[in-house]
Amino acid sequence: MSESTGSEVTGRESTGTESTGTEVVRRVVRVDGERASYLTVEQDGPVVLLLHGTYWSRVWLPVMGRLAEAGLRPVAVDLPGLGRSGGELTPETATVPALADWVARFASALEISGAIAVAGHDIGGAIAQHLLVHDRLELSRLALVNSVTYDSWPAPHVARFRGPGTAADDVLAARRQAVADALAGAATEQRIADYADPWTDPRVRRSWMALAGAADSRYTLDLLPALRRSAVPKLLIWGEDDAFEKVEYAERFASEIPHTTLIRIPGADHIPTENAPDRIGGALADFFAR
Repeated sequence: MSESTGSEVTGRESTGTESTGTEVVRRVVRVDGERASYLTVEQDGPVVLLLHGTYWSRVWLPVMGRLAEAGLRPVAVDLPGLGRSGGELTPETATVPALADWVARFASALEISGAIAVAGHDIGGAIAQHLLVHDRLELSRLALVNSVTYDSWPAPHVARFRGPGTAADDVLAARRQAVADALAGAATEQRIADYADPWTDPRVRRSWMALAGAADSRYTLDLLPALRRSAVPKLLIWGEDDAFEKVEYAERFASEIPHTTLIRIPGADHIPTENAPDRIGGALADFFAR
């Protein structure tokens, strides 16, 4: 059962761009008795639920202003034990099906009802696909940004934390390097520090290791038959320089899964929202506001 005690403002965050004057705030709601933290723009409008994967809600911050300008209400949640959310993931609760169930409970705690638009990045894309196929939520539209698909995951820098002998203390340095690589030309020391900040908490490091340990491509491969039957509109946005979630996977998805459009982002890596926030924000806003 989910527990909702109302939401509270816990901070305000800058989009890092000068293209919008939209104020993004961080709020908290209770899910399963724990704090679920999320970024949002406080306005009425259709909800767009934004899901992260091996990073946190920070990946969506650069595009939230564009979504809000289109009359949408973006909600970028931190999964349990990750980002600014409370709790701690275990190998059982860190699987894609378990996280999809948690997202459905989060939506219930926010009293989100009816058809909802969802976007997923990285493993968040697997969660979004699972929500669509298994009707955990009623999805009106689905967007994937450098998402895991097919057998593209787990990436080697994530898989190395799956086996015995790995230590949570090693996670912070590894994630800092992963962030620097994923940001590509948008990487600065301050931005890397912003992204890596949650992993300074040992609890978050342990949760991240549980997420890495539960990463399994069968969770996306098993969805393919149902995805091929899906009539829900789908948008893929892909940084072309991603060495792991390669653009070839996106091309294959767009060719095999009906009602799918692919937008390629040249010069961007695994977190393209930082490299081309205006273009990606505009594309997402146009797609979701139709």
